[in-house]
Amino acid sequence: MSNPPRRTLGTTGVKISPIGLGCMGMSDFYGKADDAKSTALLHHALDVGMNFFDTADMYGPWTNERLVGAALRARRDEAVIATKFGVMRDEKGGWLGLNGKPEYVRAACDASLQRLGVDTIDLYYQHRVDPKTPIEDTVGAMAELVQAGKVRFLGLSEATPEQIRRAHAVHPITALQTEFSLWSREPEAELLDLCRELGITFVAYSPLGRGFLTGAITSPEDFAPDDFRRNNPRFQGENFQRNLDLVHAVRGMAADKGITPAQLALAWLLHQGEHVVCIPGTTKQTRFDENQAANAVTLTPEELAFLHENLPVGAAAGGRY
Repeated sequence: MSNPPRRTLGTTGVKISPIGLGCMGMSDFYGKADDAKSTALLHHALDVGMNFFDTADMYGPWTNERLVGAALRARRDEAVIATKFGVMRDEKGGWLGLNGKPEYVRAACDASLQRLGVDTIDLYYQHRVDPKTPIEDTVGAMAELVQAGKVRFLGLSEATPEQIRRAHAVHPITALQTEFSLWSREPEAELLDLCRELGITFVAYSPLGRGFLTGAITSPEDFAPDDFRRNNPRFQGENFQRNLDLVHAVRGMAADKGITPAQLALAWLLHQGEHVVCIPGTTKQTRFDENQAANAVTLTPEELAFLHENLPVGAAAGGRY
């Protein structure tokens, strides 16, 4: 791709793909992993000019960083790699809680650097804020990683406006990662404007509603037995059918425009501000290419108003987790 689309990461001047690649599903949560297939997809992403890759230490756990690092290492200068710390898991994938203590921040970063096989992490997020550790202490330790050259930029995930301001006062926060899509519009209340004010890039995860907004999911039986969505409130019982009704509006408009529901959902996100990017996850090259094509989709004020009206804030039935 000669001139791939780019948006600026925070105030850093670094240019990233508006539609990046969330790598979690390559190793965890959505069924059986296929490392060879995922590696080929990561290489393909670079080949077409996509440069923004998202992983975390807890994906796998630990295996996703190794996969992403091995695939991108030979072309390190072409990739902007983001990873996260703070959600602890055991060897079997069990949940051990949150940790934002400074000593843990340092140890987690060293471990991620080793698994990724890189000298520096481009964007290092606190995956979830630890309520037992002042965010000033956590970000202070993260800032030390920047000074040591182990990390370039800092991010937070699912943080509140107050936590973001407190963290930003300690060290500039470059990115905020939070769930945001046509069926999870809560960030519009305050977070989008706050990020714009502070020069923070808003990174939308699950931008396709965990696959629901693609229109490809029509029954809970579409999920593999070990797919975590089987136990997600939005995919159960009456919630499933109510949410399926929401998708009909997306599918109808997409059909009228000659695009896919996924492309419409991603284009809608990119229309929410130049400081907004997204990281849809996939293990399929065809889905990846479909998602990337959303960069070229434009929406009229009338189309945006239609989506606003038919998928309003709070319309989705069931909790996010």
